[in-house]
Amino acid sequence: MIGIDLKNRCAMVTGGSGGLGRSISGVLADAGARVVVHYLNDAQGHNASAAGDVVDNIKTRGGEAMAFAADISDPAAVEILFRQIDEGFGGLDILINNAGIDGTHALVGRDDPHTWEKVLAVDLMGPYYCARAAIPHMEKSGHGIIINITSVHEFIPWEGYSAYTSAKAGLSMFTKTLAQETADKGIRVVSIAPGAIQTPINEAVWSDPKSLKDLDQKISMGRLGKPEEVAYAVAFIASDLASYITGTTLTVDGGMLIYPDFRHGG
Repeated sequence: MIGIDLKNRCAMVTGGSGGLGRSISGVLADAGARVVVHYLNDAQGHNASAAGDVVDNIKTRGGEAMAFAADISDPAAVEILFRQIDEGFGGLDILINNAGIDGTHALVGRDDPHTWEKVLAVDLMGPYYCARAAIPHMEKSGHGIIINITSVHEFIPWEGYSAYTSAKAGLSMFTKTLAQETADKGIRVVSIAPGAIQTPINEAVWSDPKSLKDLDQKISMGRLGKPEEVAYAVAFIASDLASYITGTTLTVDGGMLIYPDFRHGG
């Protein structure tokens, strides 16, 4: 029987305490991986508590997990994070660059450049810093997989969120270029682009019947995705079942990119 087997591998999920990251962490652990749940410290300690819950849930199901905090937009903090992973789990085989922020809705010219820069720092520079730290470890072992969580907005423009769309499009090209650089070293690099996924971050949309109906009409399958549907795709790409896949984007979007409005004519 063909199955996803990630035993004897260590995976880190950045933003692992959030809605999508929580599901990815759990699915990777269920597939046998030892999981590093990364989170960003906040003043109230909410993220630390959420990361602890993810770790506890994994351990309850018989898996191995640890939680570490770091600001991935800070290269020095990323270096410390990877030293902690080395000490805790002895290296890293799978890197899931999942952490990201949307930023604030604002048209260019009416926006705050500092906010724009912050989105790029987290959504583009963060994955770069993490990949840069991970690659020497993966080169030494002769294998590794880096999965960058982009978005359908690496393809689709989004009014008022130019920083987010630019970061995700940039991350897509970073994926391709990094895959080209590392393919002969046993390292695969793949993007996964989720569409509209039902997580706490977009609860304001899916909890309002009017906005939910509008969003559902933009999706060919007529519904939001579930976090686990993205997590299963991540586990597949991280596994040997996807051993010949690199330098591309897998969309998990319910058909958003096939333009359902054109189903009844142009």
